[in-house]
Amino acid sequence: MHLEKTEKIITLLGLDTDKDLQPGIIALADATRERHGDSVRAVLFYGSCLRSGNVYEGLADLYVLVDDYKSAFNSRALAFFNRLLPPNVFYLEIPFEGHVLRAKYAVLTQADFRKGTEHWFHSYLWGRFAQKTGIIYASDGVVKNQVLEALACAVNKFVSQTLPQMDSTFSARDLWSRGLALSYRSELRTEEPERAAERLFDANPEYYRALTQLVLETLSYDLKANAESETFCSPVELPGASRLLNAWGWHVRILQGKVLSVLRLLKGLFTFEGGIDYILWKIERHSGVRVEVGETLRRFPPVAIVVIFWRLYRQDAFR
Repeated sequence: MHLEKTEKIITLLGLDTDKDLQPGIIALADATRERHGDSVRAVLFYGSCLRSGNVYEGLADLYVLVDDYKSAFNSRALAFFNRLLPPNVFYLEIPFEGHVLRAKYAVLTQADFRKGTEHWFHSYLWGRFAQKTGIIYASDGVVKNQVLEALACAVNKFVSQTLPQMDSTFSARDLWSRGLALSYRSELRTEEPERAAERLFDANPEYYRALTQLVLETLSYDLKANAESETFCSPVELPGASRLLNAWGWHVRILQGKVLSVLRLLKGLFTFEGGIDYILWKIERHSGVRVEVGETLRRFPPVAIVVIFWRLYRQDAFR
């Protein structure tokens, strides 16, 4: 990306990331730092609680960036599985000013975070962190700038992988709705991808429009902006081969993502305290489908997860 444009993107991404944060989310970040000690380099905040501004209901989504998996965990097994299939996901619950705050947080090294936002084929990281993200904690200014650069890479990757899917004339809302829907389809989610993607854009349209304008200026596509209609137009049609290759890439991501999602869920049963209850709650919340799991199954998490997924599949809980 052009250096000057990249700096503008980083400036936009950095706006309000460390301002107006609720004390509750800072307390959750501090709790993750207590768990993982001096290995923590940054704590990021994203997802529905960031958009709503309310961490006192629901489950906050955090990412904890560490310097090294071995120093972040007391367990060699946890460090091994975090390297093998990143990230590890954990549950966190703390009392705070008469409330019980809850979060799920993922652990990645700062190096893996940069790789995931810039180079990974799958959209697991760059699809997430192209979205609005808050930096709750950074160990120093250098780390914060490195995180912002990684977020800028995520936005660039997201837009460049979505543009070939667009018509010759499109709006920022079209671009983000399409890209987010494709990213959602590349994971095991219960929400309707298109509807969830549109809701995310509509939660902060001014931010995404400004970000789209900046990112499109850094890319090599010859796009014309129409300020009145808030649309972008490409005077030159992308080659059919490029569109086809991009479409096949998303098909592969969708297949790859479903497999990786199941493997991460299976791994999460051993790191995520109350993992079965969380999975059931999340699915029921987004799809309305409820599955009961008896105490016998709960004693055997790997068997329970297979039974749960089979029952959910039969009830069309996944899209």
